[in-house]
Amino acid sequence: MFEILEKKYLTDQIYLMKVHAPRIAQSALPGQFVIVRSDEFGERIPLTISDYDAAEGSVTLVIQTIGASTLKICARAEGERLADVAGPLGRPSDFVHEPIEEVRRRRYLFVAGGVGTAPVYPQVKWLHDHGVRADVIIGAKTRSLLIYTDLMRTVADRLHIATDDGSEGYHGMVTGLIKELVEKQGEHYDVCVAIGPMVMMKFVALTTKEYGLKTIVSLNALMVDGTGMCGACRVTVGGRTRFTCVDGPEFDGHEVDFDEAMRRQGMYRTQEQRAAAIEAERAAGHVCRIGLDK
Repeated sequence: MFEILEKKYLTDQIYLMKVHAPRIAQSALPGQFVIVRSDEFGERIPLTISDYDAAEGSVTLVIQTIGASTLKICARAEGERLADVAGPLGRPSDFVHEPIEEVRRRRYLFVAGGVGTAPVYPQVKWLHDHGVRADVIIGAKTRSLLIYTDLMRTVADRLHIATDDGSEGYHGMVTGLIKELVEKQGEHYDVCVAIGPMVMMKFVALTTKEYGLKTIVSLNALMVDGTGMCGACRVTVGGRTRFTCVDGPEFDGHEVDFDEAMRRQGMYRTQEQRAAAIEAERAAGHVCRIGLDK
């Protein structure tokens, strides 16, 4: 059983949980994920690691309550325990295993959107700790939905904010801010890493392709069982079928078939919404009795 050491409400439907998982914390690397179950009957939920502390023996997860299972996980309080936290799984970010002198010659641009901001943090932190320059763009619809901005400032070379409504930072989409930085401010980057909503990553990849800027995207939102057995995370990359959980979750953004990936991502949306509504009712103390009173 894995004790919840800390729980925070970050913004609308997004929670942070720090979990006691010493073996995972000792071996975790940026870009990897874990499988979480709330209880012995819970569904397996893949969650990207948002931070890890080997000395403390903790792993930090940021969870968006978009379905019944994530609602059950986020209903847990500090001091309670999760049934399972298995990992680390998936392939770490490529730069972790590359010669550090080669990595230091690059300048990175990270583009983060929504809950995808959290898994960007350990990558930027790792680069910062190894003397690598990295700028970060965090995008959200409005200021109140921004997360991880204070933490990101401690590790990013420069932090840029973009909000759709202009309530903070650049007024517009992250793609507009990329163009602003490259075309008007003359910034040069060697690698872009984008993590966020699928449609955001698609248009970031289309934008960076114009500049010949290598772009990595994380398709963690496609994963279901996290082992490659279910096949739900199949994605076409460079004309080949890949499995996000075992071949990724990071891929070349210029080779991903995003339209196919978005269709796959929406396959179970109706069932998830129905299950989430039932779980919310149960949490509120209401139990559907249709068919039980006959």
